[in-house]
This record gives sequence, C-alpha cells and structure tokens, in this order.
Amino acid sequence: MRILLVQHHNFINGTGGTEKICSFLASQFAKLGHDTHIATNQVIEGEKAVFPLDKNVHVTNIYSKSTDQIHLLPYYNYPGKNPLMWLKFKLIKKFAKLKNASIRKNRRFNNDREIYLYNLRQRSIGWKRYIDDLKPDIIITMSIGSLLEISYQNSYNIPIINSTNGRPDYDFTDVVSYRNEIEKLSLINSFTKLDAIQVLFDSYHQFLPKQFQGISQTIANPIVQIDDSQIVNHVKEKKRYKIINLATLTTACKQQHLAIEVFAKIKDQYPDWNLEFWGVGKDYKVLKKLIEEHALCDRVFLKGFTEQPKQVLKQGDIFLFLSKYEGFPLALGEAMSIGLPCIGFANCSGVNELIEDQETGFLAKNLIEVESVLKCLISNPKMRHQIGKAAHDSMKNYQEQRVFKDWEKIIQRVVQKRKKSISVNL
Repeated sequence: MRILLVQHHNFINGTGGTEKICSFLASQFAKLGHDTHIATNQVIEGEKAVFPLDKNVHVTNIYSKSTDQIHLLPYYNYPGKNPLMWLKFKLIKKFAKLKNASIRKNRRFNNDREIYLYNLRQRSIGWKRYIDDLKPDIIITMSIGSLLEISYQNSYNIPIINSTNGRPDYDFTDVVSYRNEIEKLSLINSFTKLDAIQVLFDSYHQFLPKQFQGISQTIANPIVQIDDSQIVNHVKEKKRYKIINLATLTTACKQQHLAIEVFAKIKDQYPDWNLEFWGVGKDYKVLKKLIEEHALCDRVFLKGFTEQPKQVLKQGDIFLFLSKYEGFPLALGEAMSIGLPCIGFANCSGVNELIEDQETGFLAKNLIEVESVLKCLISNPKMRHQIGKAAHDSMKNYQEQRVFKDWEKIIQRVVQKRKKSISVNL
C-alpha cells in the first residue's frame, strides 16, 4: 500500500509534537513494508526531518517558485508609550495600506477574501498535481489546515484520514489564534472531504463540527516507555536539583514566563534548586530579558533544543508545565513516563487528560496553587517519588505498538467502508 502523510508546513526542521507524530507514523508504516511518503510545501531549502525516520520513508517538499502567490504587507499597532515608536509604526502602517491597495488594484482583486482564496487555490493546484502523480492508496493529513491545502476545489478518489494533534476545534476556530471568517468557513467545509478522523481523547469528539459525517476514532499519541528500573530516583540526595520545562518557547501557549515568575518568588527559600527551559522558539529573547530582570541568570537557564529529551528529563526532579492549551502534550507524557512529578493547569486541555490530580501529578487552578504545590514537592522527596512512580505507571497505557495497532484498525475500517460503497454503487 502506498501511504501519503501530508503536513503542509513546518515539517522540515520542525521540532514540535505534530512533526514527531508524523515521523512516528511514517516510520511504522515503512517498517511494515508500505511505500510511505511525507509531503510538505515550505519556502525552505532541503528536506530534513528533525525526528528519526525509517530509511525507506520518502520526504518531498512540493514548493515551487512558479506557484503564484499574492503577498500583502503586514502592519501592526504599536502597543507601547514611546511617541517616536508610535510615529514609526503609524508611518509603516500607512505605507503598507497604500501598497496593499495598489496590489489589489493591479491584480484586480476587490478585497482580502478574494486574495486569500486565490492563493489557496494556487497552492491546491500544486497539491493536486503532486497527488495525482504519486497515486497514493490512502492519505493522512496532519491537520485540518493540511486537509484544506490539498482538497480546496479538488476531488480525489482516495480515502483521507485526518490526524488531529490538538483539540479538534483548535484547527478551525480562533479559540487559540485569530482566523478570519473566510478561513474558518473554508476549514470547516473541508471536513466534508474526510473519510475518517482521529481524535486524541474521548472528550474531544464533542468538538468536531456537524459538517463531519465520517468515522471518528480515539487514538492517543504514543509515549516513549521507560523501564521501571530506569525512572528518576527521588530519594537520592544531590548537590543541585532541577525543575524542568521542555517545550517550544512561545509564551502565548506554553507560558514559560509564568514559571519564571513563580520561581522568582521561591528561589531564596531553595538555593539548591534551578529552573531549566529546554526548547527553541520565537520568545527566546523575551524570556532571556525576563530572567535578567529578575536577576536569575545563575538559577534559570535557556538550554536550547535537545535531541535527547529522555536524558534531559532523567536529570530533572520536577516537571513544571504551565501551558494555556494543549492537544496531547508529548513532553508532559514523556516526563511522566520517566517518573517526574508534574504540575500543570487544571483548565488546560490535554494536560487535564493525562494528569490525575494528586495521584499522577498536580492540576493547579492558579499561580498561587502552582507555588504551593511546587514548594511542597521541593520539600518532600518521598512525595516526588510516590507521584513520579504513579505517573510512570499511568503512561504504560500509551505504548507505541498499542497506539499503532489502533491506526491500523482505522485504516482497515476506512478501506472496508470504501469497498462497500463501491460495491453498492456498482
């Protein structure tokens, strides 16, 4: 069987959970002997995957300079109080508006809606050409955005399954990031092109739009399993202890700034504890400045990306994960698997699915509770051991082979349903 996985952006050089799951699925399919392909469309050189891939997986970047795209100039309102900066941004905004009006007029577009749909259509034509040439037996899209890219004004006689690496409504609403109305409508309509969709938790089925009429199945993400004998030993005394956060450095979602604020309040009480952030992202400078402002340069560290997350986590003592929203937080699952007691917010999707409060970790309602729980764990190694061991045991439900068997089942269901449909039509 020829299987195509589509992640339309960020796969090349991407270090997030979606890239990790895409690489995992592709490698598993390839190991079973399937002709497996990953395709993306990125304005970038090369075809490098960050996460390990089976040698038989083919990665293709379909990007072409010949694909016509209309680019309007962005502009922003200045949020500060500096009058010179306000004037600078005002002039930039005025220039951008004039330039954009000229682009619309020259290209004969009446509004941004028409430009958005034109750009989307040009990209979808490229996808249609690539997919018709490849002739896959099944397509797995890694987001609804990827589904829209390949299916807009296109039709395929190929079953399509979407892998949802977040809560489903995060993919087609502006719950977590702004989308204009035409984008939201286009994303919702693309659900009609699906044969099936995978959701990460049972509770996520309720967030699917009514336009979706296919097969819906819960399939969790896989968590790297750690042998019982290899989990963190919290009873062993150390000269320095570590609070770990492993995530993309984006404060709007991962909220690392909150972890810094909490640690700044308690650092003097616990001089032998440090805070480490592992990951890369657009808010590196923001966090660096905040660390400097709190005079924490000798206690809080931005360590960068690691290719060995298991080793990083194994050196930790507490995992502090204060995300605003998640789908299925792989880093949290790996931290729990290795035996770290974890702290997250009770209202954070995904986090509140993996952590059972006060049993396998702690779900705090606010920063006051985060500080209280953190101090309690720091002061009590036996509690760290107890919670960490329970967390480790709970992650055994997410073994790789168990997860992949569920993927094999959904593919079989889709293929059988297609065969029945063809038989009835004949």
